[in-house]
Amino acid sequence: MASEPVSVVFKLYCLSVMTLVAATYTVALRYTRTVSSDLYFSTTAVCITEVIKLFLSLGMLTKETGSLGRLKSSLVENVIRSPVELLKLSVPSLVYAVQNNMAFIALSNLDAAVYQVTYQLKIPCTALCTVLMLNRSLSRLQWFSVFMLCGGVTLVQWTPVEATKVQVEQNQFLGFMAIAVAVLCSGFAGVYFEKVLKSSDTSLWVRNIQMYLSGIVVTLIGVFLSDGAKVVEKGFFYGYTPWVWFVVMMASVGGLYTSVVVKYTDNIMKGFSAAAAIVLSTVASVTLFGLKITATFSAGALLVCVSIYLYGLPKQDTSKVAKADPGKDAKTKLITV
Repeated sequence: MASEPVSVVFKLYCLSVMTLVAATYTVALRYTRTVSSDLYFSTTAVCITEVIKLFLSLGMLTKETGSLGRLKSSLVENVIRSPVELLKLSVPSLVYAVQNNMAFIALSNLDAAVYQVTYQLKIPCTALCTVLMLNRSLSRLQWFSVFMLCGGVTLVQWTPVEATKVQVEQNQFLGFMAIAVAVLCSGFAGVYFEKVLKSSDTSLWVRNIQMYLSGIVVTLIGVFLSDGAKVVEKGFFYGYTPWVWFVVMMASVGGLYTSVVVKYTDNIMKGFSAAAAIVLSTVASVTLFGLKITATFSAGALLVCVSIYLYGLPKQDTSKVAKADPGKDAKTKLITV
């Protein structure tokens, strides 16, 4: 089936929104975790995010089906009568719940710019999971860019940067460990979800609803296992400010918007978006948190941006090779989410 034609203006719109969402989310989350003495429970924020994503997906499915009657039939068939599918989608739900909680821990201990750069390790992690789980292959340039990215992240962590306007106690080692767990979760869950999506013709929004229903259950369990006593004492929404709600909304919209970006743009535009988000996060961190930029941080961030661009370049056309050797399949383009 031919891909749906999309204007350059719409692609640029997608790029701009994705960049702003990624940069704003990390900076705003960092702000909410460092400026208030009445700190909210991150587990409740993750849970509320899943609830909002569920309602947004229901709205998109209603638009897709065209009527409330068809929506009801779809939900009965794919949710109530499909417990196996719900169980299947509970796997990425659990992994994503861990990933999202790790993001809060990481941004409680690391600056937004450092987090944004280091989190790009999700690219090699996703690539490895794709090779192992989907039997795809990477080009030499992509492997080279993966090693370049790892080198850039190493430079960023080589000399710790300081945020002079942050008064809360921080543990950088804990922050980096949290990012490491988040990266592993992102790679596995993204590829697992892609595999589930491509195993049937079920709508993306139906799959999202299945996953978010499981996610709500998983995150509620996480709330009461991690902060149960404090939530009972202080309330589920203790410490919530307009900024906290803004972070929750950004996380909710950003998660769904990624699927639109993946559908209508390509890896190169996603690469530019990630690089631009790193730059915006760095500028915001210098302005808001007094981040002191070091030479190694600058060099590392530059390497990461270049590696993201190289990784997204299209592979060489192998159609001629395929014609000469019909038994050899052309390599499949890898898309990371």
